[in-house]
Amino acid sequence: MSRKTSYAILGTGALGGLYGGMLANSGVGDVHFLLRSDFQQVKSAGLRVESIGGDFLLTSPQVYQSPADMPKVDVAIVCWKTTANDALPEALAAVCGPRTLVLVLQNGYQIEEDAARIVGAENVLGGCCFLCSNKIGPGHIRHIDYGRIAFGEYSPKLAGSITPRMQQLADEFRQAGIDMQPAEDLQTVRWRKLVWNIPYNGLSVILQADTRAIMDSPAASALTESLMRDVQGAAAACGSAVEDEHIQKMLGDTRKMVPYDSSMLLDYRAGRPIEVEAIFGNPIRAALKAGYRSTKIEVLYEQLRFLGERQTRNLTPVT
Repeated sequence: MSRKTSYAILGTGALGGLYGGMLANSGVGDVHFLLRSDFQQVKSAGLRVESIGGDFLLTSPQVYQSPADMPKVDVAIVCWKTTANDALPEALAAVCGPRTLVLVLQNGYQIEEDAARIVGAENVLGGCCFLCSNKIGPGHIRHIDYGRIAFGEYSPKLAGSITPRMQQLADEFRQAGIDMQPAEDLQTVRWRKLVWNIPYNGLSVILQADTRAIMDSPAASALTESLMRDVQGAAAACGSAVEDEHIQKMLGDTRKMVPYDSSMLLDYRAGRPIEVEAIFGNPIRAALKAGYRSTKIEVLYEQLRFLGERQTRNLTPVT
């Protein structure tokens, strides 16, 4: 009998709790969860997942409060927000051996660079999650819609094809019930996700509105589409094609989506740091370097920078 693939879930929140939980619940993987604030709750009461694909409770998950206590694994999955990446060197040093793959499942652009500096670009994969999931309490995840992951090789030497290790990883995730789609071009995957992330994360904070409220407003939905067009232009300047059909699909899917508070809106309301640089600053700078000025995205970026800076000064957020 072959040995199970071992996984380290770095960040057991809305994303890591769901996907890591599904890998563990299916028996596909040997899964180790890093938790901080929820450690005692999950250790004593387990990890609870409510999902459109079926609810489950992991009664005795392998949980750790410190990376130093975790074993070396085959695959380390980075699931926390980019604002927590200061903890990445310690965590990857603890769980990575010479052959460990690091799968970065974070929002934004050029966000694999942090992991690549630590373990080498050839050991890094990146992925985007098309997912509506929230942590609604300690050790309690609620998955309400979608769930697909698109991922690819980060290293330029390996990009452009679906490698055997990508296929193996996709096969294991699918055995666990996760829609895992290998892609030849990671950068285009990231731009296609930014078509959704930039308008809906940004506008949700500025307008204090969920996806349904944004799409029900003619003014807000028109602004959403204009932001998507700006992402399309930035992507083209950087060498990635985003089709008009993709924009219309994102608008249509969001209109049909269960009303959803974006992760950025939830972070802002809770007084947590928001991912301004990863989702907005990095793509703006990349496009500008390629000769494209993302004027509409820049307006949103400066507004969010102001709100984010005010959060860090411990002032009360506007609600």
